[in-house]
Parts: sequence; structure tokens; C-alpha cells
Amino acid sequence: MKTLKILVGVAFVIAVSAFAIDKVSNSKTDKGYTIGDIARDFKLKNVDESMISLVDYKDAKGFIVVFTCNHCPYSVAYEDRIIALDAMFKQKGYPVIAINPNNSKAYPEDSFDNMKIRAKEKGFSFPYLLDDGQKIYPQYGAKKTPHVYVLEKTGAGNLVRYIGAIDNNYKDASKADLKYVEDAVNALLKGEKVPVEITKAIGCSIKA
Repeated sequence: MKTLKILVGVAFVIAVSAFAIDKVSNSKTDKGYTIGDIARDFKLKNVDESMISLVDYKDAKGFIVVFTCNHCPYSVAYEDRIIALDAMFKQKGYPVIAINPNNSKAYPEDSFDNMKIRAKEKGFSFPYLLDDGQKIYPQYGAKKTPHVYVLEKTGAGNLVRYIGAIDNNYKDASKADLKYVEDAVNALLKGEKVPVEITKAIGCSIKA
């Protein structure tokens, strides 16, 4: 009888431990990607009505994935810099992929029709995708607009190499002396370690 009680106790401890490990694993997933994780691909609608996936970019060396939107003043302040990043790095193999994660019912200015208008007004040279159903931004762990993820294409998949802000001065690009995304991509192109891998994204909270 004593042996049976011991065996039951051991089984209970194992079950509790397994549950705890699973809970930790799930909590990590809920927080989104961190440096060194493999980012899963997606298929989202672009403002030109086409469906876009990262796998479509056969010649890309990586991606600058930017969660952004129409209405947020931080996103608006960074629009020209996002356009400049695409111009700077698309031909070198790191195109910008912009994704609007917001719920347009809460913020009609972020509707798909208004995304089309904004992309045309600003002359976006990159895809501007709708996170329909808001399934992609939680995978990444994006919290703000803008929130940037620099991915490096490898044999194992798209590795997350940088997460955070575009630079250190959202108010004035000319006064930004730390250009996190630019420095990250330049380092990757040289085969070097990204100098700053994680920064705090500054912007509006994503609207669920």
C-alpha cells in the first residue's frame, strides 16, 4: 500500500511539472517572437487586392516587416522614413513589408479602403497589407504602430534579427542619431552581428 501511495505521488508530481512546462511554453508563444526565432510566413491582402506572402520574394535576403497604420500620429511621422528604408534596401534584398494590424471597426480610418487611399497618396513603394482577423500581429508580439521586425532569410527559415523602433527620434528624422533598423540591415548585409537587437517600440497601441 505504501509503495502504491509513493507511485501515485510521483505520477502527480510529473503531471504537475508537465502542466507547468506547457504553461511556460504557451506563455512564451503568447508573447510573440524574440531574437533568433523563426517567423512563420503569412498570406495577407495588399492594397492592390493581391495576396502577399514572404515566400513570394524568391530573391530576398530578408525583410523589414513594419506593423503600421493610417491614423496613428507616430506611424504618420515615420511614413517617409519607412519609404526611405524600402528605397535604401529593397534592391539589396531587404524589402519593406508593411502590415496594418488594427481593428477598423474601432478605428474606421484604418479600413482597407482608407489604406488604399493612404498608400496612393504617399506613393508607397512596398506592400501595405491588412491583418484581416488580427491573426499575424499576435504571432509576432507587436504592441505598437510602428513596430519593426527585421528578418533574415536562412535555410532554416526567416530568422528574427531585430525587434523594436525605427530610430531614436520619432519627432524629427534629422535628429535621430541611432538608426536601429538601418544599422541592423547594414550589419546583416555585411555578415556581421546586429549591433542593437531589441529596442522599445514607440507608438500607438494596436487596436484589437
